[in-house]
Formats: sequence, C-alpha cells, structure tokens
Amino acid sequence: MARRTTSSSTGSSPGPRNRTPQPLPRRRRTFGDFVKAFGAFVALVVLLVGVPGALVVSVGWPLPHGAPSLDWLQQEITVGTFIHVLTVIVWFAWAQFTACVLVEVKAALSGVGLPNRVPGAGASQLLARQLVAALLLVGATAASFTPGLSQLGQSLEGNQRGTVAAAQQTPGGLFGQQQEQAASSAAAAIAEQAANAASHADSGSGHAAKEGDTKYYRIQPPEGRHHDSLWEIAERHLGDGRRYKEIYQLNKDRTQPDGSKLSEASLIRPGWILEMPGDAHGGELVEMPDEAPKVSEQVQQQIHDYAKTGDHQQGGSGQQGGGSGDRDTAHIHVPQQRPSSDQGGNDQAGGGNQQQEHATSGSESGSESASDGFTFGLPQALVGAPLLAAGLLGALGRRRRQALWQSALGAVGGRRGMEPPIPTGSAADAQDALLVGADPEGVRLLDLSLRGLAAALAAESRPLPTVYAAWLSGNGDLHLQLAQPAGKPPAPWQLGQDQTFWMLARTDAERYEDVDTAAPYPGLVSLGTMDDSRLLLNLESVPGIVSLSGSERDRAGVFASVAAELATNGWSDRMTITLVGFGQDLTPLAPNRLRHLDDVEALVETMEAETRQRRGALGAAGHDSVLTGRTGPAQHTRWAPHLVLLAAEPSAEDAVKLAELAADAGRLGIGYLVGTESGDLPGAAWEMEITSQGKLLAPLLGLELDAQLLPVAQQRAVVELFVEADPERENANASAPPFLVDISEQGRPAVYARLVGPYEIIGLETPDGERSPLMHEALALLLLHREGVHPRVLSSALWPRGVTEDVRDALVERLRDWLGNDPDGTPRLGTDATGRLTLAKSVVSDLDVLRSLYHEATQGKGVNSRAVRGRLLTDALVLVRGPLLADRPQGRYGWLTHEIIDAQLPLLVADIGLALSAFHLEKDRAEKAIEALNAALGSAPGDERLWHELLRATHATGDSERLTRLAADLVSRSGARGVPPRTEALLDELLPTWRSGVAAVG
Repeated sequence: MARRTTSSSTGSSPGPRNRTPQPLPRRRRTFGDFVKAFGAFVALVVLLVGVPGALVVSVGWPLPHGAPSLDWLQQEITVGTFIHVLTVIVWFAWAQFTACVLVEVKAALSGVGLPNRVPGAGASQLLARQLVAALLLVGATAASFTPGLSQLGQSLEGNQRGTVAAAQQTPGGLFGQQQEQAASSAAAAIAEQAANAASHADSGSGHAAKEGDTKYYRIQPPEGRHHDSLWEIAERHLGDGRRYKEIYQLNKDRTQPDGSKLSEASLIRPGWILEMPGDAHGGELVEMPDEAPKVSEQVQQQIHDYAKTGDHQQGGSGQQGGGSGDRDTAHIHVPQQRPSSDQGGNDQAGGGNQQQEHATSGSESGSESASDGFTFGLPQALVGAPLLAAGLLGALGRRRRQALWQSALGAVGGRRGMEPPIPTGSAADAQDALLVGADPEGVRLLDLSLRGLAAALAAESRPLPTVYAAWLSGNGDLHLQLAQPAGKPPAPWQLGQDQTFWMLARTDAERYEDVDTAAPYPGLVSLGTMDDSRLLLNLESVPGIVSLSGSERDRAGVFASVAAELATNGWSDRMTITLVGFGQDLTPLAPNRLRHLDDVEALVETMEAETRQRRGALGAAGHDSVLTGRTGPAQHTRWAPHLVLLAAEPSAEDAVKLAELAADAGRLGIGYLVGTESGDLPGAAWEMEITSQGKLLAPLLGLELDAQLLPVAQQRAVVELFVEADPERENANASAPPFLVDISEQGRPAVYARLVGPYEIIGLETPDGERSPLMHEALALLLLHREGVHPRVLSSALWPRGVTEDVRDALVERLRDWLGNDPDGTPRLGTDATGRLTLAKSVVSDLDVLRSLYHEATQGKGVNSRAVRGRLLTDALVLVRGPLLADRPQGRYGWLTHEIIDAQLPLLVADIGLALSAFHLEKDRAEKAIEALNAALGSAPGDERLWHELLRATHATGDSERLTRLAADLVSRSGARGVPPRTEALLDELLPTWRSGVAAVG
C-alpha cells in the first residue's frame, strides 16, 4: 500500500512511515509551564479541599443523624431542606471528581497506558486529566512518564490544523476506538527508553540480535498524525507489514502492564509490551532485560512479568504466528458470531442452513460446471454481491413496472410496450447473475432492523449512536460497530463482544414489523467480506475523508460498486450521490439520486455551499448532528445524506480544501470517498488500498477484505438493462409476445398448464412423493420465461438458501423425465446454445394462450375481421380465472418478487376488457360492454382506464340512477385519497350532479 506522509506545522515533511521512530526530544520547561502547573495546583486544592471545607463550614452535615420516621416524610419542604438536597448532590460530585483525580494520578505515575474510566464522569475526568497533566508537567517524573498529557488538553480544545484535523481525530484503531485512542497519549513516555535501546543496539558491547533470540518492543505514543500499529511495527522490524499476524499471535490475550489484553490487531495502546519474532531487528527493540541494563528498572520488571505470560499463551512452544497451520481470524475486527442453531430438520426443498448457503454459492460461483457441454459460469462480481444485486434487481423491476404503466396510460388505439425487451448477450448474463446473487430477504431484514432500532431509541428519548460500520455475519446476525459506547441497546438488540457492538440476531430481526420512521443509517455501503462476514461502511459518519489508493482500473471497480449500491439500496429513503471523475454512464440506475459533476472545482464550490447550509440548518433546528434530527418527530425528507465519490486524485490545493470541508462532515451527514494514486491525501481519516488481486486493505484499521467490485464489463451490462427498461425509450418490437402459440384446433398442446388462477397441469401425471410441489414450481418458472432459464437461476429460485450442484442437476433430470419427449423423440425440456433450459413449443400455459389471443385479435387476423376479433377477445377473457398462481403454497414461489408478471397480467387483462368493451359499444351493446369490463375489473381492480370505460358504458344505458350508484361505489373505493383528477373530470362531464347524488346514496 502506498504510504502516506504528513506535513508538520512548519511545512516540513517527515520521513516515510516505515521509518524507525526517533526519540522524542526532552522539552525544557518554560515560565509558562510553571504558571500552568501552579494554576493547576491551586485549582486542585480548591476543588479537593476547599469545596468540602466550605460545605462543612457553611452547611454542616446535610443528612439526618438518625433514621427518619414517617412523619419526617410528611413535613413541608423548606428552603433549608432544599439546600441540604443540593449539598448532598455537591458532595457526590466532589467524591466523583476526587476519584477521577486519583485515577489520573495513578495512571500518569505508573505509565501503563489508558487510565480507567470512572462511571458517569466524562467531563469531570477530562478536567481532572488536564489539571493533573499541567501539575506533573514540570516534574522530572511526569516529563518522562506522561509526554502526551500536556498535549491532550490542547488537542481537545481544537488546536488542530485544517488539513489534518480529521486524521487527528481518528487514529489508527479500527472504527469504534477513535475516542479512546485520543486519551492513549497519557501512557508512559518511551523517549528515554528508545534512546537507551538505540544506543545499546548500536554499541558493540551489547548482544547482537540473533535468530531465535527473544526480543521485546514497547508501543510508541502518538506523534502528530502517526499512530503506532502492528502493521508498521512489522514493516520496520520484520521487513514485511503482512507479518503483523505473527506479532499478534505471539501476544494475543496476554495480560499487559495496565491489566488489559491484546484481543484485536487493530487496537493497541502506548505502553504495551510486545514479544517479537526471533528475526526482528531495529533500534527500539530490547533483548531480555538482563541484557539491556540501560532500560529502566520499571520497564525491566514489566518485561519480566510479561515474559512469564508467554508460556501460557503460546503453550511453551515458542512458535511464531506464521508457523501455525490454523487460519488466523482474531486479528480481523469481525464481531464474534453466535453458534449456528441446529437446522438439521430442513428438507431438501428448504435448503441447508445459512452457512451451507455461503459455502455452496462460493463453490458454485468459482467453478464452471457444465451440462450438455455448456458452461454455467456467470459474472462473479454480481453473484457474490447479494445486497448490491438485490438493490439493482429491485430498482430494475420498479423501472420496468413504471415503463408498463406509462405505456398503458399513453396508449392510443392499442397497447405499446406490452412486453419489456428480453436481454441478450452480456445483459442477459448480468440479469441472471443478479437473480442468482440477490438477497432481497437480507435487505428487507436489514432495513427493518435499522428502522426498528431508530423507533425504539426515539421511544426512549435516546439519540441514535454514531455507527461506523455494520457487519452481516454468516448466520444472518447484524452487528453494529459504534464510534463509542452508547449504553445498553433497546430490546431485542443486545450488547455484542464489547460496549462498542450492538447485535441483533436474525430470529429477532424476523419478528420486526414495518415502522413509520426515517432510515437511520442510509450511508451504509458494502465494501467486501472477511471470512463469513460482510462489512458495510457508514460513509456519512466518517470524521474526514476515506481515501482509496491503487491502480485506476482497480479503483474504478470499487467506485462503481459503491455508487451502484448507494443508488439502489433498500435501507435508505433519500440521498444525493455526487460522482466526480467517473460514473456519467451510471446515472440511468437512479436519476433522482445520482448526479455527475465535471471537475473538482465545481465539487468544491457545491460542497462549500451545502456545508454552510447544513450547519445553519442543524443550528436552527437545535440538533448536534443529522442523527439527532432523524429520530423522534423528524421529517423523513430532511437530513438525507450527501455522499461524494471522487475517483480522480485532486490537486494539492483542492485536496486541502476538501480536507477542510470534510473535517466537520461526520455530523453533517456528508461523506467523502476520494481516489488517490499515491495514498498521500491530506485529511484522510481512513486509508484503504485496492490491490490487483481484488483485496481491499486498510492495515491501520485491521482490515483485509475480499473487495466488492463492479468491473467495467458488468457495469456496462447492468446499465444496458436499465436503459432498455427506460419508460421514455421507444421499442418497436416490445408489443410482440416472446412466444406465440397455435390457437387453432391443430395446435392443441401436449402439456397444458393453467397459471392464471389455480395452478393445474393437463397432460402429465402428478409426480409421486414430496417432490411434486418442487417440480410444479420449476415448471411454472420455465413457463414464465420462454426465452430460457439459466440452471443457476433455477436453483437459486427454488433453493434461495443454497443448494449443491448434484441436487440441482438431479432435479433437472427428474423434470426432463416428467415432461417426456415429443413424438419425434425431442425432449420437451432442452438446452439452448447459451446453456439455458428451454421448453418445447408443445408445452404451453394459459398465459401463453392469453397473450397469443390478444395479439392475434389486435395485430393479426382480428384486425381485418370484426367477427374474428370479437371471438378471440371473448375467448381470451374466459381464460382469466383469477390472479396468477392463486393457490400457491405459502413460503414458496418467492422468486415472483423479482418478476413483473404481477404488473403485466392485470394490464393484459385490462387491455382485453377494454378492447372487448369497445367491440360491443361499436354496436351499442352497452350491457355486453359492462359485462366485459366487470370481468376485467376482477383481475385489475385498480386500473383507472377500466373505470372510465365502465362509466361511459353505464352512461350509454341512459340509466342515471345506475350511473350515480356506480359513482358512489367508485368514490368509496377511492378512500381517503379521493377520486383521481381525470376520473373526477369525467364524472363532471357525464353526471354533473354526481356529488350531491353520491352524498344522497351514501
């Protein structure tokens, strides 16, 4: 990963990050230091001694000297009683502050890292820390043990440079540790130790480092923007940052001098001691303390004590972490998962457990198993991105439905766009990959869980905690990683592995119901996976810029994936996504969300204005951040995030401007993801790198993900799907059904399936055993897709939780045997040139016949023959027996949610009813027209066109009372929304007195 350098206040540039840290200079105390120390001493004396003394002298002991009686509780509350209550409160506050002072003094003098936190004493402990730091600043002991204390107060008071403000607020610990790391500078100083160790290592009198020698390292305190990390320690002393796992394994769960333990590779603290591999080298390392006499006695004792814990943790073997064959996962900041529940009772149709699903999809996607010589491979970038695929598939379905409705409402003299275009080539592969990879149920549960959490916190009058990331574990549990502890979560949420994790089990999430609340964390976006967990980063909560380095091509895949998921995800309400330097062709995915700017100059101008506007709006509303504005009575349309994706590296001047804007972006709901070639980006709070192998690395955050990417080829294929579904796009061939059947007597099919209404199959024996529902469902899917179904699409539809290839192939063979062969020996279930499963023309559904009858009546023989047209339309309407697959069992046919047949069928039935009504009205047969329209309304009750024609047909009867009753029925059906404007205008034309008549009928 490209390393980053930082600028000092003077503009000089320090060395690269893998340099050996130099000893900190001994700072000479100035007169101002003594003044500060004296002031701190006076303040401590006043607070620790003066306050209790004043209370004793002025008030005395406020509590009663004996047990109070019941009469005492009934006495009138006097001024004296009120003063005594206040006195008790002051005594408690004094005791708490005294405890804070004792804790801070102990931590400062012991030099063992982060001081303990006094419960409920955030501000008091901060004040005590600053006073103790100022007092000890002038002492030699304090100078050697607490170099960070003198800087803590200044950093908290805002003494930060604009270009690095965000980075100073977010040191190298992963996500939720930023606030605690700010206090870690109170750990022991190692300037003197580093100098002594360096001189010892350089001198010839010391013992040379030999392979196998035991060496130790003491973690350095922060220096400017630089925070020590295991990655950099491994780079300096082992020559390869990736060997940080060895250091982690050597020291995992061993007790440190401050009593805490190393449990995560991303969270280390100054003052901790690390045992190093035998081949480690470098100036800050020390051998066993007996061989390093210049190390202080305290450090020697700490190393001696720490060395005794090694045998327990390492089993006395002295193995290095890299020598173990077990896969190391503890270094990853992944939440601890609950044991998977026993799901052994699942039958074949139900699939396996959630972990089997991941294993299956992984093995299936990585292989290219063939059937009949055809490959089953699909674009893995889409198959392996379940949340992205679900969002794209849902958005594509909405776009196609919108196109159908717009086409229906705009049709004149016939239907346009009855059938959406069937994708071919790479677009077809992309659609199949979306169908295979999509996890709409996971998206639904994620959305319900987050909104449910927001509603529960609002009910308790608690603000939303700042969430840096969300993890979706393999068993379906959701873990939120908080920026800082936020107390006990509301039920059914639970505390996770520590105070910065809130966890919701999948079983609890499934019990959530829809709530009317704003989406709390719409900026969450998938970055990739670690083992069995998927990481979603909350871009809008990052206190600064997220930088992404790597080659331009590799970065483009990450940016496209992030943009596409943000534009189509199902867990947000509204947002703005600004794309700069890429993505102009992505805007068809979500024109209302995505916008493209030409250059960084336009971006800076836009964001300066929006930053000012958001600050003013938050101040006027009395909110600290957008999170407090999203709970309670907040309007859902307010506080929507604005996420900026800048693929091209900005100039130095523009980078500084963006850093200044991003310094306060976290609370404003604005997030920045910026690409860089070098990795050197001012104001970068979190740094990531995408490698050519598809790994997303963030060493300082402890992340090594299998990145979620959307390569250029798949990006173009997905965009093509959306462009073809554009409602404004003309498609001359869209009105022709994909499959026409012979509707003559000679065209009687061998197998006939009734799908419109109850599901029935004519011409086949019902399969024996429990496989019958599965076979029927597979046949229904094939009948609804005459263009062919990819085998993996079929398996993912029938077994959404995963299935092995042998089970899938066995089903296909049973289905082929069940359908049989045509008289010429051709199997009725075949495979086309692309490897997709197709049905022979001898296998027909009533939906195929319905489409063919309407097409023939309006575009075939019925065009020139009135009698033929009337007969065909009447036959078509007779086929309509109810909704599609009316009696389908609950829990099956979930794949229908991806289809648009639920929108196509009502429109088709309405078109048939309208055409038949017009046919009868041509001969003034109003009653026949009304009969046809009522039949169509049974399947398409919400189609406004049918109601309009029914009003006209009823008006043609000349029965005004009947027309008034129909108007009253229509008004009652409209509900609180009222009668649509066009319907109201039609009623005014046909029945001017309809309002009074409806009131009389009502």
